[in-house]
Amino acid sequence: MKNILLFLYLFPFFVSSQKLTLSQGEIHFISNAQLEVIKASSKKLTGKIDLSTNQFAFKIDIKSFDGFNTDLQRDHFNENYMESEKFPTATFSGKIIESIDFNTNGEHEVRAKGELVIHGQSQIRIIKVKISIKDGNIQVASAFKVPLADHAISIPRIVNQKIATEIDVEMKGLFVRQ
Repeated sequence: MKNILLFLYLFPFFVSSQKLTLSQGEIHFISNAQLEVIKASSKKLTGKIDLSTNQFAFKIDIKSFDGFNTDLQRDHFNENYMESEKFPTATFSGKIIESIDFNTNGEHEVRAKGELVIHGQSQIRIIKVKISIKDGNIQVASAFKVPLADHAISIPRIVNQKIATEIDVEMKGLFVRQ
């Protein structure tokens, strides 16, 4: 009976220790068009990972991006292209394809397969991710491209040489065991 009580007491701790929350996360994007380069970033990336199932979820508030060339450029990004009032977040959730021992220090190149939702449009994507494990801390980093057409983001003809049709995205984050 004593063992059962101990198990019931420790079980929530064991289960929660397999689920980590992102302690630091950031995301950057670059639109490298013919006539203009647009860069923005956000340090408001949030995320969770379940080490027991390899499942993950990330979310970013679209309005949290800053660093644009001008305030007007940021306004156009939010109002005209991302429609951030209507679609306030972008998400990526799914599962790491390869198996990893999250308890052993090392670096791993893996693929994350999941649903990428931007501008209300969902796409199933496989994205390469570098995972570094050191003393229980898990750092993730990835670079990938997002075609605007995949997410129903249209560029008016008048500015089509100032906005790239494919956006370069880089993200990184640190999960810390509690």
